Amino acid sequence: MKKRTKTIILSVAGVLILGAALAGSIMSDVEQAKYEVAEKQDNIEIRDYAPMIIAEVEVAGERKEAISKGFRLIADFIFGNNAPAQKVAMTAPVLQQPSEKIAMTAPVTQQGASNSWKVRFVMPANYTMATLPKPNNSSVKLHKLASKRFAAIRFSGRASDDCLQEQTEKLNNFITAQKLTAKSAPTYAFFNPPWTLPFLRRNEVMVEIAK
Repeated sequence: MKKRTKTIILSVAGVLILGAALAGSIMSDVEQAKYEVAEKQDNIEIRDYAPMIIAEVEVAGERKEAISKGFRLIADFIFGNNAPAQKVAMTAPVLQQPSEKIAMTAPVTQQGASNSWKVRFVMPANYTMATLPKPNNSSVKLHKLASKRFAAIRFSGRASDDCLQEQTEKLNNFITAQKLTAKSAPTYAFFNPPWTLPFLRRNEVMVEIAK
């Protein structure tokens, strides 16, 4: 009887784990920022991104706290706190970057100026600045970005501060070795909801580079 109960428990646990994995994949199957890969080396890509519109907030605090707060503010906007109370489809990834301005010749690490961070959602491509709903919260800003080139490193697992630092160093080493010119601080990109199993998550560190 005990053996049968154990088997049932393990089966249920397996179903729950599979369900969580599938849910993470399904929830992540949303429109993503459009780009073309110009060059690829292992898990590092050089990408040319199309022009895009972003919704952005600037929040203070430690990185994890800042992205949670920023996510809530922009989610509030796309879920209807706007004029004319219209929902905007969720996209991926959620982007986070330190607010600190840097020299045009080298990227910096994850430390932002006074622990200030920019959190961004890319708006669906069918919108223009004229057709997007207007945020009711003045802290949410809409910006149109020109096409840009980025070097990006992709990895899975939990995006802890140590892990992000490690991946940033790898990307910086690639940029230096390839004699590329960095134009921005690292941007962290998160593609999955928090309940996604770590090995199924897609995380990236991105740095804008000169063409």
